Amino acid sequence: MREAITSTNDFVVKFANVNGSGSASANELFARCVLRMGVPVASRNIFPSNIQGLPTWYEVRVSGEGWLGRRGGVDLMVAMNPQTWDRDIAEIDTGGYLFYDSTKPLTTQKTREDITLLGVPLTQLSNTLEGTIPRERQLLKNVIYLGALSALLGFEPKVVEELIAAQFKGKDKLIGLNMKAVELGHSYATKNLAGKCRLSVKRSDKVGNRIFIGGNDAAGLGAVYGGATVCAWYPITPSTSLAEAFTAHCKKLRVDPASKENKFAIVQAEDEIAAIGIAIGAGWNGARSFTATSGPGISLMQEFFGLAYFAEIPAVVFDIQRGGPSTGMPTRTQQSDLLLAAYASHGDTKHVLLFPEDPRESFEFAAESFDLAERLQTPIFVMMDLDIGMNDWLCEPLTWDDSRAYDRGKIMTRDMLDAGKDFGRYLDVDGDAIPYRTLPGVHPTRGAYFTRGTSRDRYARYSEEGAVYVDNMQRLVRKFETAKAMVPKPVRRDAKAKARYGVIYYGSTAPAMNEALAALEARGLHLDTLRVRAFPFSDDVVDFINAHDQVFLVEQNRDAQLQKLIVNECAIDPARFISILHYDGTPITARFITGAIAERMEVTRKEAAE
Repeated sequence: MREAITSTNDFVVKFANVNGSGSASANELFARCVLRMGVPVASRNIFPSNIQGLPTWYEVRVSGEGWLGRRGGVDLMVAMNPQTWDRDIAEIDTGGYLFYDSTKPLTTQKTREDITLLGVPLTQLSNTLEGTIPRERQLLKNVIYLGALSALLGFEPKVVEELIAAQFKGKDKLIGLNMKAVELGHSYATKNLAGKCRLSVKRSDKVGNRIFIGGNDAAGLGAVYGGATVCAWYPITPSTSLAEAFTAHCKKLRVDPASKENKFAIVQAEDEIAAIGIAIGAGWNGARSFTATSGPGISLMQEFFGLAYFAEIPAVVFDIQRGGPSTGMPTRTQQSDLLLAAYASHGDTKHVLLFPEDPRESFEFAAESFDLAERLQTPIFVMMDLDIGMNDWLCEPLTWDDSRAYDRGKIMTRDMLDAGKDFGRYLDVDGDAIPYRTLPGVHPTRGAYFTRGTSRDRYARYSEEGAVYVDNMQRLVRKFETAKAMVPKPVRRDAKAKARYGVIYYGSTAPAMNEALAALEARGLHLDTLRVRAFPFSDDVVDFINAHDQVFLVEQNRDAQLQKLIVNECAIDPARFISILHYDGTPITARFITGAIAERMEVTRKEAAE
């Protein structure tokens, strides 16, 4: 038998459960216990799209060094699902640990000689809880294993007690019952498994003032701070919780304290097509509006995107990407909608895309997207994904400058119209290709125009003349060029040593990428990095590519969509890129990135030495 893994504040725990078994709250409590002890964690919930019965996993990366992506591999597997027993066992690293319900002896189940078994009779212990019904005992089994793990890993009892008290605040009976379950598990592990687990959590101060928040919640709050007053949406995983978060935040922050009137409108439309239509209508009317959806919704909204692009109407679209195509994997994560969103609708279109890396940037980009939509008079796509949107991440606190004013772009006021200023709805007067617009009702007799999806001249007069159409389409291309200076710039980080290779990445890949870069550097493999944060691409992207022999491009989709976008828009030779692609629906891991890049760089290094 191999020596057991010994590690303090640096390991991976994975819970293998059955969907609908009530495990989610206990697993989250586990993660929060580690956080309360001052040790950073990164949690990932990998769950099925049905209500109950199928396998679900919850992975907790405990990292005293502060790595917030998935590492890859498992040190401690909490195996609660017989259906996935074999695959769960196989995932454990050599020298790792298997925690299981030992009420019945392991007779037919496979085990491994290179791991340590940690058996706790969870079912037997739950049956000792007096006054409970079978369903309650099933739920409390999860709390019993939380208690056992707290003993094995060295959680401070007060931390567990405080979190349970907070979770069941006002329900004293439940607090007492859950604490009894914790004590059962803790007592058993202390008496029977002492010293068998060499993983431990010790109090630290590495969490600091950071917060634990999901991207959809943060983006919903960002929409409130960004001035959004209208949300039109249709339920779809994994974006539903963004609309729900916006609703909850509005009820706290957007209700008039005197009249108690709502200063917001939230419409659950009959479908995704209606949702984007409502959002665009509200944007035309002067409201800051948005919809939240995922890939299938983006597919359905295509014609309306073309209308908003061509008629130049501001709106924001939050695309919480999931696995596709078709229904695909509704509860899995991917970065697979880039090309769909960038060129959404028929005809020649180009849309602005923002790529936040975590919930904090989701908050910031959400707020900024409404300024961009009105400055550019066009739809803005905030390209999140399920990993960011539905998982809690450890982030720096969300901040806001109260002196910040909304940038509503070029709006022709009543005074400007009264002064006789020339108004042409599609007239470029400043050379940036962005025309002035008027808001409905701004003037009783002036500034009106007819909004249509058909071709028109600079004064919004219907025209199908070829020259007029080309003039308008070319202005839209120039406006897209103007957008380059407005969107978030990429973040570049140069290696300590001169690097022939670069790597480009974006979005939720960032935390795993950061850890992979440290691992590669430890091997003497140096790369310069560029995290792309928006489309259209700034000149910095082209400069970065041209400064390196080759560039790795790390993406979470099959078809290297960001690479294709760069090749198409920046006229880069595809041979300059080496694609690192991960698209099985789970968040990318540091080990995957490290292995893929190191393999290619080591070959090159050996060839150069020969």
